[in-house]
Amino acid sequence: MSLKVILPLLEATVIAMIGGYIFYVLRTPLPWVLGPLAMVMLWQGMTKRKIEVPNYIRDIGFIILGIYFGLYFTKETFQTVLPYLIPYVLVTCLLIVACIVLGSVVTRWIKVDKVTSVFSCIPGGLSEMAIASEGLNGKSSLVVIFQTIRLVTVLFTIPPFMVYVLGGLDGVESAQLVGEVAASNGWAYLWFVIPIVASVFLRNKIPAGIIIGALGVTAVLNVSPVELASVPSVVMNMAQIAVGASLGKNILFQDLKIGGKYTFVYFGLSVTIIAISFGLGSLLAMFTSLDYATALLGIAPGGFFEMVLTAYNVGGDPAIVSAFQLVRILIIVLFVPMTLKWWFNRDKRQGITRES
Repeated sequence: MSLKVILPLLEATVIAMIGGYIFYVLRTPLPWVLGPLAMVMLWQGMTKRKIEVPNYIRDIGFIILGIYFGLYFTKETFQTVLPYLIPYVLVTCLLIVACIVLGSVVTRWIKVDKVTSVFSCIPGGLSEMAIASEGLNGKSSLVVIFQTIRLVTVLFTIPPFMVYVLGGLDGVESAQLVGEVAASNGWAYLWFVIPIVASVFLRNKIPAGIIIGALGVTAVLNVSPVELASVPSVVMNMAQIAVGASLGKNILFQDLKIGGKYTFVYFGLSVTIIAISFGLGSLLAMFTSLDYATALLGIAPGGFFEMVLTAYNVGGDPAIVSAFQLVRILIIVLFVPMTLKWWFNRDKRQGITRES
């Protein structure tokens, strides 16, 4: 590789690791993700320099995290999740309806069209929601900005809330047990070639395919007679740094400025949606045998890996949270754009009928 490639990558690595170490020393939640994210974002904002984190570095991080969390899945996990699917789908649908209502209602007081506003509030994949809004003549650039605000709000509110309000860092200890009980035979690492290939194949075919592919295949292997190796904690931390730096480099101050005063409006909406999700998660925990950490993170409107990683840190069940978050993503990506397209077109047809 040339110096033009090596030096920017080295800069990104140093900045990200410094951020992770500072957050680790301060004992903040998700230090190896939020530290690099915050440091890279601030470095770009203050120096006006664009940090270079190649997509393949981010993808490697996602694959490692997917494999790591796939090791949590056992036969008992699948048996545990099945009875909760119907109540989980119900509360997820309620959350989606609440997001649509909030996104619609707020347009009465701000100059953002209803399509753009609704797709900015839906807790789905950022790129998927932006593309879906384009099909209905929404402003995809604003959807990206407002979805970014939602993501940042989720990352910096839910993990601290879960750690400081609902419990300590028990998840760290329980997570380390995965490495202790896993196989130590070096040849066992060769099995990870299968989830790696699956994640690369699914990368652009399904939402969050790069991590879901690795996690899903690892989970299947883990419940089979195959004996898998552990993922060393240092590798796990490096994967988090890679993902955190990648997230941080995509959050630019100038993009947030484009959103103008509406940035604060959608920040407020994000906080409201998080509160609603926590209320629904509490109901799910009350009427099922799920613990509060697992129920809240399962319904939380965050990114797939961020919520699973938080579960890993607070003593929730990462396997069950993974399954729930996957169901939420599938519901949103498969049904929400199609339903909203029908709804908005219905409104247009009714408006034309009234005018005629």
